Amino acid sequence: MAPQRDTETGREHEVGVLAAPLLKFKLEEEMQQLRSEGRWQSGHTAKTLAKYPDFRVVLVVMKTGGRLEKHRTEGRISVQALAGSINFSTAEQSVQISAGQMLTLERDIPHDVEAVTDSAFLLTIAWPGHRAPAVEDDKNVKSSEKP
Repeated sequence: MAPQRDTETGREHEVGVLAAPLLKFKLEEEMQQLRSEGRWQSGHTAKTLAKYPDFRVVLVVMKTGGRLEKHRTEGRISVQALAGSINFSTAEQSVQISAGQMLTLERDIPHDVEAVTDSAFLLTIAWPGHRAPAVEDDKNVKSSEKP
């Protein structure tokens, strides 16, 4: 049975608690849930796992060939591959990372991501000045996680 879509947010998954002194996640279960959603068929989907004023963790799953078109973030990021393999490209270089590898990127550098194979990664964003941009200005991941 397909997950029910929230007609107000477009989400097919439960949001859960996004901020607390301690959060714990079953990443394999989270990845399976995202892969069961209709948005997965379009190339990628994502779920915000933790959201604080200065820090965010987003789980992204991508189908082979799925793309996150060129974008930039106001915060520094890390991308930790959990499954599969992705190409991560800036104007200066392109790197491929696979499960168990991680990269970091300085803020405000345009980049894009393409899944070489069915993939999953954790995107971590830390903002300068201890403040994330307003939701309407948040260009970090175009996904079902936006309100």
